[in-house]
Amino acid sequence: MQSEIIRDLAALGIGRALVVVAHPDDIESWCGGTVAGLVEAGTDVAYLLCTSGDKGSNDPAQTAAQIAALREGEQIAAARELGVAAAQITFARLLDGELEPTLALRRVITGAIRAQRPDLLITHDPAPPYRLHPDHRAVGRAALDAAFASARDRLMFPDLALAPHIVPTAWLFATEQPDLWVDIAATLARKIAARMQHVSQGADPQALPRHWRARAAEAGAAVGLTAAEAFQRVTLA
Repeated sequence: MQSEIIRDLAALGIGRALVVVAHPDDIESWCGGTVAGLVEAGTDVAYLLCTSGDKGSNDPAQTAAQIAALREGEQIAAARELGVAAAQITFARLLDGELEPTLALRRVITGAIRAQRPDLLITHDPAPPYRLHPDHRAVGRAALDAAFASARDRLMFPDLALAPHIVPTAWLFATEQPDLWVDIAATLARKIAARMQHVSQGADPQALPRHWRARAAEAGAAVGLTAAEAFQRVTLA
């Protein structure tokens, strides 16, 4: 498929989108500008967080349960910055750092797909560099397997008691092979404001905004945009 630059998300007419990620802050880091744009375009956006980031602190005074509760609160605040309500967020509460692309994980994601019935799935590229978190690869693989074809097939996970659903398209972030760029110049400030809500993850009030502006500029430079998020598009239906 040819490369594409999306400047107007409303023109795509996406009714529902489901964003499936491993940890709190993954959405804001990789696709927050796109999420904000989708919400502005009238898309109903829902999140599935496979873990609550319970390993995400080196503070010896904090327990895993305390870290998870803190990070869930940060995620809800971050989602609000992008226009996504707390009611649209599901925390699967699987163990951070221990995800594998198992049938059990695929079942969790299949349930979310059937419940939300998205036109678009946004998730991790399952084959990024190994400098990225192994949970990202696991979630990306399981999410794609859930979309094609577990959520589609009636006899897969019938105990979920949810009607099958076909996901037409997936957009994969943190990819080394992008073929789709979303212009986020108008939503970059909201992306950064959302990422700043993850205070426990080093939200430096000076350094972090500079970092994410630079990242957006680098992604956009490849296609002549001032700020962008890049994805690999996968046609599933």
